Amino acid sequence: MNLCCLIMDNVSFVKVFILSGFNETIHYRVALFAFTSLYYSLILFFNISLVMIIVLDENLHEPMYVLLVSFCINGLYGTTGFYPKFLLDLLSSSQVISYEGCLIQAFIVYSFVCCDMSILAVMAYDRYLAICRPLHYHSFMTKRRLSQLVCFSWLTPFCILSISIMLTSKLKLCGSKIQKFFCVNWIIVKLACSEADTLSNSIFAYITIVVYMCHGFFIIWTYMHLIKTCARSKEDRVKFMQTCVPHLVSLTTFVIVILIDLMYMRFGSADLPQSLQNFIAIEFLLIPPVMNPLIYGFKLTKIRNRILGLVCLRRK
Repeated sequence: MNLCCLIMDNVSFVKVFILSGFNETIHYRVALFAFTSLYYSLILFFNISLVMIIVLDENLHEPMYVLLVSFCINGLYGTTGFYPKFLLDLLSSSQVISYEGCLIQAFIVYSFVCCDMSILAVMAYDRYLAICRPLHYHSFMTKRRLSQLVCFSWLTPFCILSISIMLTSKLKLCGSKIQKFFCVNWIIVKLACSEADTLSNSIFAYITIVVYMCHGFFIIWTYMHLIKTCARSKEDRVKFMQTCVPHLVSLTTFVIVILIDLMYMRFGSADLPQSLQNFIAIEFLLIPPVMNPLIYGFKLTKIRNRILGLVCLRRK
């Protein structure tokens, strides 16, 4: 009996998936484990530190910083769905994941990506109000409105991805090999038997893409107004450089790594070296979770001053 499938004639019921992306790592797993452990520790340290600095300092209890806390927590959420399992697989003789575990991991990874986009859209809206509508900012961005926006940025992706994963769970699968380090919803769908109806999965996938493209267009719209407004005033230009540049860098990095991953997943060649395929697959879990807290920590004046104050205090 095969480890991954219970086979009866031409019918198969997948119980476990093989993560075949690990095949190329067999000769340097110890080094990769050490590097990944250090890197994941840095992700935890940078994001948790930034969250704690904002939570413990009442002067930072402003909408922009609350949204930044949400951004960092999402980074912790997404990376926790990947790194612990990845580290265990590096130490294991067989790299497999249960059917249920695979669906859960796919949900976490996808919802992490969608939450990032939603939070970036909300952060763009916050900066638009602060710079383009400064007189109305505090009347618009109340605690209640802020809570609603944070809930929107989390619950919308969770609801969308729950439906997507539910549709995938109803598919009959005839394959068990995933050419990655982790589970991805679209790859699970591609393992469906030829007679399985994947039309609803495809339609919902495109609906999801359209929803988050709308997020992208909204961000572009807000920045068109931001740039137009900031061109009129030196004070607004300074505010734009201090608070909007970190957001733009995070947004640009996020969009680039996600587009590369999506384009490769849909249209990429399987002839590329497995190591390059692996890097393309996980770059959105490598770059933004470390880069975002560093950019905001060093660029936002209040946070930078708070960090420098803590460093100087310890030296004394």
